[in-house]
Amino acid sequence: MSPSSKSKILPSSVTVSIPGTTANVGPGFDSFGIALGVSNLVTVAQVKKPVPLPSMVETTADSFFLGSGLTPFPFSWKIKGNVPQARGLGSSVTVRLGTLMGLNALCGNALSHHGLFRLCAELEGHPDNAAPAMFGGFSVARAHHDPLRYEVSSKLAFVLLIPSFEVATPDARRVMPKSISVADAAANAADAAVIAAAFATKKYDLLKGAFGDRLHQPYRTPLVPFLPEVIHAGESVGAVGGWLSGSGSTICCLAPDTATAAKVSLAMRRMAPKGSKAVICAVDNKGAHVVTG
Repeated sequence: MSPSSKSKILPSSVTVSIPGTTANVGPGFDSFGIALGVSNLVTVAQVKKPVPLPSMVETTADSFFLGSGLTPFPFSWKIKGNVPQARGLGSSVTVRLGTLMGLNALCGNALSHHGLFRLCAELEGHPDNAAPAMFGGFSVARAHHDPLRYEVSSKLAFVLLIPSFEVATPDARRVMPKSISVADAAANAADAAVIAAAFATKKYDLLKGAFGDRLHQPYRTPLVPFLPEVIHAGESVGAVGGWLSGSGSTICCLAPDTATAAKVSLAMRRMAPKGSKAVICAVDNKGAHVVTG
């Protein structure tokens, strides 16, 4: 079934806004994520003849049509926005989820938001970026389950130190150890539990000292060698804490307010290599949504 075969009038072009995300949040590897106030706009439009599409878009479209049971149709695709590629801010999710939501809107919303989330998480291989991008706020996501989602105070500020170089997710996963000690696993579990509890109860003062990680960040530091110094610099001027955003290269520090965030941003930039830039943003509690169409 194509859009033209539906009885009701459907849009021929749809633009979707997808927020960037910061995932892992320290010890919450492949499960924690926060939607940020940076976003990409994805436009999907029905066309008469097939046009060249990025391979990621083609794979995503195949997944949508297979999952929805609808008949494939040709479409064009474009993206713009301020979520940089391969910087640990969920750029691949903006591509995949934007495509899924755009096609879904063209087809009269055949799939629910939870259905789209599950397709996106399957394509990603892990749900930590897909969940906050879809639903906004802070999320705890597990494979094959709907995520837990919590609103985050708009007073909090996220300071993003974005280096000039990329880190590919496969490279960042390759350097991780195949096993860790029981002590390290226990420490990660305890800190992750504190982070989840803090966001669930909005008791953000509990977050101080909880972002330490022993599973992935120590092993990824060679890929972003200034990571510890940048986080320490942010904390020294008032940041609650900091972490490697996703697989990097972006480093995120959490500030209690925008005034502190300005100081944190300056301190982080001083410890980063030339070419790095800093962005201060709030949470995005709305998540992915159709802008036009």
